Amino acid sequence: MKKLMTLFVICALATSAFAGGRNQDPSSRSSQPTPSASASQPVAASSPALKVGFVYIGAINDEGYTQAHDKGRQAVEALGVETAYIENVVANADCEKAIRDLIDQGCNLIYTTSFGFMDWTIKVAKEFPNVKFAHCSGYQTASNVSTYFGKIYQARYLSGIAAGRKSATGAIGYVAAFPIPEVIRGINAFALGVQSVNPNATVEVIWTNTWFDPAVEKQAALELLNKGCDVIAQHQDTTSPQLAAQEKGAFAVGYNVATPNAAPRAYLTAPVFHWEIFYVDDVKSALDGTWKSRAYWEGLSSGIVALDTLTQLNDPAAAGMINEAANEIVNGISDPFMGPLFDQNNLERVADGEKMSDTEIWNMGWFVHGVIGTIPE
Repeated sequence: MKKLMTLFVICALATSAFAGGRNQDPSSRSSQPTPSASASQPVAASSPALKVGFVYIGAINDEGYTQAHDKGRQAVEALGVETAYIENVVANADCEKAIRDLIDQGCNLIYTTSFGFMDWTIKVAKEFPNVKFAHCSGYQTASNVSTYFGKIYQARYLSGIAAGRKSATGAIGYVAAFPIPEVIRGINAFALGVQSVNPNATVEVIWTNTWFDPAVEKQAALELLNKGCDVIAQHQDTTSPQLAAQEKGAFAVGYNVATPNAAPRAYLTAPVFHWEIFYVDDVKSALDGTWKSRAYWEGLSSGIVALDTLTQLNDPAAAGMINEAANEIVNGISDPFMGPLFDQNNLERVADGEKMSDTEIWNMGWFVHGVIGTIPE
């Protein structure tokens, strides 16, 4: 993983590479409570009594979502803590089996990394009150179950600046997984970043209804490129949209982890996760006996989300603009969802000078002005 640009990397521990929300049911998007910020726990020495398990929806070498989480697992192992993982788990009864298998292996702190794993996590947690759990991107908690996610939309806003500066046509495409708040707020933040430097640019969205399907993702990207888009962004778990952009002589913004070598003639940058920021902190709290259930949702200032290094393909002016925007977000001067904000029908949704609350951002279900596409019910 590349080091991030100096002025907007707030992550001293970051050595590796979003969306949570794997296999998320679109119908659940309006009922999710908002996670709250959570302070770091004290550091403690490692203990042989703790074994940490991970349930993954994909493979650890997927160059995307699961690989980013596994970098976090490796950081836990570096503490001297034993870990175990099960990969390629489907969000059905297989998830329950995977969780139980990890418990049988002696795991007493288990991370389930997909939204679709939430109900299974809660079910098993009720039967094992002495086992600690944390579920990525969900909203149900219990005395022995936390939730965790990162405000990746902040990094997406910064990547929008890079895309907006690079686009010559002002037509940018976005390959999106599911029409849920996690994805919608990412599209909106990206579009607002684009418009901050290219006011007349548009962002056209195609839904794939999958998190991981290289062929479907590539076809969606090609459709956007054939319409005239010259930059492609993505909320998907493979590098296929980036490969499509390279084949068409266009440019691409990745996701989850840095993938500059996947499509070197197209890759601009990527909003990335540094899950180790949460995992290391959470494991240390379990080691020192201060672990308790929490709803963790942090942003750039924590280092759990960031923007990858800009490649040389970027517009020379982009770096300075991104640094300035990142510093304003980190210091609370500005925010991607600061008003005035207008929706696709040009109706004001957020007044000038006001900022959307975390609850409103978490449950976002509308597109900002300049986004082309619809949100299926």
